[in-house]
Amino acid sequence: MISLSDRILDNQGRDYVKRRKPDWLRAKLPGGPGYQRLRAIIDEHSLHTVCESARCPNMGECWSRGTATIMILGDVCTRSCGFCHIQTGRPETLDVDEPRRVGEAVALMRLGHIVVTSVNRDELPDGGADIWAQTVRAIRQASPQTSVEVLIPDFCGDWDALGAVVDTEPDILNHNMETVRRLYSVVRPQAKYERSIELLRRAKGQGLTTKTGIMVGIGETDDEVVQLMHDVQDGSGCDVLTVGQYLQPTRDHLPISRWVTPQQFARFKALGESIGFGHVESGPLVRSSYHAEEQVVSLDKRGC
Repeated sequence: MISLSDRILDNQGRDYVKRRKPDWLRAKLPGGPGYQRLRAIIDEHSLHTVCESARCPNMGECWSRGTATIMILGDVCTRSCGFCHIQTGRPETLDVDEPRRVGEAVALMRLGHIVVTSVNRDELPDGGADIWAQTVRAIRQASPQTSVEVLIPDFCGDWDALGAVVDTEPDILNHNMETVRRLYSVVRPQAKYERSIELLRRAKGQGLTTKTGIMVGIGETDDEVVQLMHDVQDGSGCDVLTVGQYLQPTRDHLPISRWVTPQQFARFKALGESIGFGHVESGPLVRSSYHAEEQVVSLDKRGC
């Protein structure tokens, strides 16, 4: 096992960071009529997607099926997480017309389920919560048949801001833990482990279906992953968990500590569901919004 300090040094370019991806991490390249149709709608409405900004490996598969994760509040984030490819800085503007355009685009996509996420906007008094609420309402008005999943930031622990989003009653409220407690200071330096669990607890307490996600292969141990599952389940009663392989976006980001095998991902799924999660999506290419529409169906069948 490589220590965290060794891994940070190796981020300067030592050989193990550049190891060839295993065969199970092959992803579909973007293309095809479904991809082109979605590309045109997104461009026409001047929208951002986390699929592109975070260099998601599933973009080809998801877009070809007509599924995307819309990213609101711009494409510049006020935080500097060690894993994320989204640009860090101080956003210059707030696009108040964005909710309307998102609603129109979702209606054109004719989706049964949409995932909306955002950058962190810590410079705003409400962290962008008002734009969040307007966006959910715009989607509901323009495309009432579409279920809405929101993948939200922590709003710096401003529970009134969280309440503005909760009050729109999204079908799923998602907030990612991202990693185990020990690694927060490196992986999510501006976030707090207990604060994220508290956010999920509050949302669940308001009757919402809740969801969270983590990456593996960024320096954690299997035992720490299992402890996180217990922490989240005991602390919040979260419904859905996603577990996926961390992929280093550039040489300037935290390096990969290990390739987690499909067999271990299957064990994570079984463990998570035995601990109490209603559904666990676990696999090398899994990301927070991967197969999100199928998760809604799975929860409905289980009565979660």
